[in-house]
Amino acid sequence: MKKIDSYILKKFLTTFLFCLLLFTALVVVIDISEKTNDFVKSKLPVSAIITDYYFGLVPRIDAMLFPLFVFIAVIFFTAKMADRSEVIAILSSGVSFRRFLFPYWLGSVFLAICLWLIYQFILPKANAIWGIFEAKYVDYSPTDTRAFPQNYYFRLDSNSYAGIKYYDTTTKSGSNFFIQKFENNRLKYNIRAENITWDTASKKWKMSNVFERSLTNQNETLTRYSTLLMSYNFKPLDLRKDDYLKDRLPTPELKEHIKKEEMRGSEGINSLLVERYSRDAIPVSVIILSMIGVCLASQKVRGGSGFHLAIGVILSMVYILSGRFSLVFATKGNFTPFLAAWLPNIIFGILAYVFYRRAAK
Repeated sequence: MKKIDSYILKKFLTTFLFCLLLFTALVVVIDISEKTNDFVKSKLPVSAIITDYYFGLVPRIDAMLFPLFVFIAVIFFTAKMADRSEVIAILSSGVSFRRFLFPYWLGSVFLAICLWLIYQFILPKANAIWGIFEAKYVDYSPTDTRAFPQNYYFRLDSNSYAGIKYYDTTTKSGSNFFIQKFENNRLKYNIRAENITWDTASKKWKMSNVFERSLTNQNETLTRYSTLLMSYNFKPLDLRKDDYLKDRLPTPELKEHIKKEEMRGSEGINSLLVERYSRDAIPVSVIILSMIGVCLASQKVRGGSGFHLAIGVILSMVYILSGRFSLVFATKGNFTPFLAAWLPNIIFGILAYVFYRRAAK
């Protein structure tokens, strides 16, 4: 790696860190001004607010805006280089435009790997910290029934179905529970319980006032139990109606959760798949946006760096909107989740190639 590569790479990373710190500080200040009353009501010390809230919020915001920070950083320092005729001097010395992009490739790939690791393992933990604080001190309402599913039905396997009329996530108990097993479209087994509770000692479900029926072609067996311990392939966490659960699961656990939901035939499987694929797609956008940024900003124009930044903001808004549209179509319609997660990268990847061909000329 030559001196000019080290110079560009250093500019790249330092400008990115500066943008990251600047926007993070701005977000924190705005958030504090909005949630001052909530912090006062919580009666928590400053140290607890930092560890129990901002340790979750800051990684969440930074990960969401990470590609845009990279994009703005590339445009900002490359436009400055173009204004000072440094880019012209580099290219006039015999360096090809492809070779000029080498340090940008190194920096963007490094940052993309960092963001990938964050999305896979670090961000889910941060989302859990942020979500717990929000639910406990900000969004809490005694009349909120989101944690208490009613008339909840799900699939255990290809032939078994379960349902529960009421479930309390706090006590991990519910009422009017049943399981039905079918074979060749005929009911073969049925179990019903008046109450069901998660037994933490045995890691099983404890049911009371249980009626168990087994049906054959000619006979029917009915057995009654006052209490019964049973092991099933669902846990209290699976019965919780939580639209943000996918955000708090590390990728290995998210994959297992998706398998369970696919087996049960859940309706919200598309949102889980979009989340899974987005964790790989978003880091790749760092590389694509970096290439677009350098191709735009390396050309010296009359408007200077302000013109390039304006173009960058517009492209950033288009990128965010395209991602949101594809997400809505995937979760509410029949759009393929994989394509929904990767569509912004496909569109901007083509745009990056067009800009590269023009800049190379």
